[in-house]
Amino acid sequence: MSALPYRIGYGEDAHRLEAGRTLVLGGVPVPHAPAGAVAHSDGDAALHALADALLSGLALGDIGQYFPDTAAEWQGLDSAVILARALELVRARGYRPANAALVVTLDRPKLGPLRAAMAQRMAELLQLPETEMGVSFKTSEGLAPDHVQARATVLLVAG
Repeated sequence: MSALPYRIGYGEDAHRLEAGRTLVLGGVPVPHAPAGAVAHSDGDAALHALADALLSGLALGDIGQYFPDTAAEWQGLDSAVILARALELVRARGYRPANAALVVTLDRPKLGPLRAAMAQRMAELLQLPETEMGVSFKTSEGLAPDHVQARATVLLVAG
């Protein structure tokens, strides 16, 4: 492994939205969401982006390599399991997250009321203080009303 004292990771994920499905973001169910993610797992784009950011920071590939959407065993999987596995791989290589930032793009519903709950849950999953888990929300300005997208960066430090 590299002797770098820190590494930066970036990840993103997107899912088409469909009525009749539950929307989960950052490990938190989104009440009053008119649609949920179409996905093999629970479709939590925020946790998927964070997991990919952890993996990319150490050149470990992406979540599709560890949890392929062709494997029946991962159908409906809680994305917290995906994030936990990515964190385990990072820790096994002598690194840990120092902070993370996440941006979710979703037209509706507005996510502001869920910011604290999402930050708390993601910080817990990453084993970070809440002050080190940034969460921002954007809309697509009507360009992509039937999808959710998340982008994440993480700072990994050795030790």
